[in-house]
Amino acid sequence: MKPQFFAAIHQICDEKNIPYERVIETIKAALATAYRKDFGNKEQEVEIILSEDSDIATVLLVKEVVEDVENPNIEISLAEAQKMKKDVETGDIIKIDVTPLEYGRIAAQSAKQVILQRLQEAERDSTYEMFKNRENEIMSAQVMRIEGGNVHIQIEKHNVSLGPKDQIPDEKYYNGKRMKVYLDKVIHTNKGPQLSISRTHPNLVVRLLEMEIPEIAEGEVQVKSIARDPGTRSKVAVFAEDEKIDPVGACIGQKGVRIQSVMNELNGERVDIIEWTKDPKEFIATSLQPAKIAEVIIVNSGEDEKVRKRAAVFVEEEERPMAIGKRGQNVRLASDLTGYELDLYNLEQLPAFKEKVQEMMKTTRRIDDKDLESPSAEKELEAAEKSLKSEEGADWGSLTAAVTKKLEAAGYNSLEDLKGMSLKDLEGIEGIGKVSAKKIESEL
Repeated sequence: MKPQFFAAIHQICDEKNIPYERVIETIKAALATAYRKDFGNKEQEVEIILSEDSDIATVLLVKEVVEDVENPNIEISLAEAQKMKKDVETGDIIKIDVTPLEYGRIAAQSAKQVILQRLQEAERDSTYEMFKNRENEIMSAQVMRIEGGNVHIQIEKHNVSLGPKDQIPDEKYYNGKRMKVYLDKVIHTNKGPQLSISRTHPNLVVRLLEMEIPEIAEGEVQVKSIARDPGTRSKVAVFAEDEKIDPVGACIGQKGVRIQSVMNELNGERVDIIEWTKDPKEFIATSLQPAKIAEVIIVNSGEDEKVRKRAAVFVEEEERPMAIGKRGQNVRLASDLTGYELDLYNLEQLPAFKEKVQEMMKTTRRIDDKDLESPSAEKELEAAEKSLKSEEGADWGSLTAAVTKKLEAAGYNSLEDLKGMSLKDLEGIEGIGKVSAKKIESEL
């Protein structure tokens, strides 16, 4: 084969990111298939030789030397073999040059489609293997075009689509924009490997922190948990075994330079760094920052896996809006971060809460703060919480149970929590539509 032929193969390998040896084997297999189809049969064992010294591929028919030939397609008699090679013996393998004179033109036509098909398969397999080992990693990408709701990006010469649900809300995408994406998983399909990428996945924040903060990359600071509301805010809990290391300070960096780099990559999304502690009460109080928490009572510690962990949080009335956050974001993220369902109460309700528990357990024993943390008191605490909430039912005015349930799920426990919110803000609460928002507004 001419040197230009092998140069073209090298070019294909570079463009498609396919191993050179695999392309050569693919071409040989295609030429062997073409020979069997036009000049031989399927039973024959054919070997193809590609050499720069020859203008065409050499075709060798491989046969085993035997005393009595049973299958002439793969066997040859000793007498016939000795005519070609004198020192051949029974059991040897002999290769016979059977290259047709017109093989070059016919083979090119017959093998073209097979070669193209197998090259496509080789490219798909190569792409799958390359990206499969890089799942759960962060990757650099460039926007190529925007089509409808999808953003088509290029990752290492491969085109991938970023769907609407994986895009950061309100982020502007334009041709040529460079950004980081998170490779969630790679799926093998008939049309080739499908890359599931995201700009909204919580682990994107974790990987960005690893890139910017050496202490996290080296394992000196651990990311214990993360809660994310893509495009607006994230909370990250960090911890360091070494008491000499300040995990929060290490993540923020001098004058906030480290965390600012992460936020810039996330289109200005705010990232709160919170120190993780073993004490759930302390962790919950910290997770609700910047609100100041007066007291936390664990209602259910999660020993029963069927029951979600719950905690009652008591705050000063002026701190309550800050603890809840805009549209319930702060309490919702804190709940996701800690794994506890958080119920907020005004501090003035704490005595009534404890009194309810004491009344329910009066026949058994006296309760102090330590008792409230014990697993044996969990059921009584849950009952007290329900009783306390039932007494607050009048605060919802004439709102239906379905609406109040959605409001409570968003972190609002009374109409008092909603005061000052506009109709648009009310409609922004998850599960609240225009009709319900107007009804709530009329009650305020």
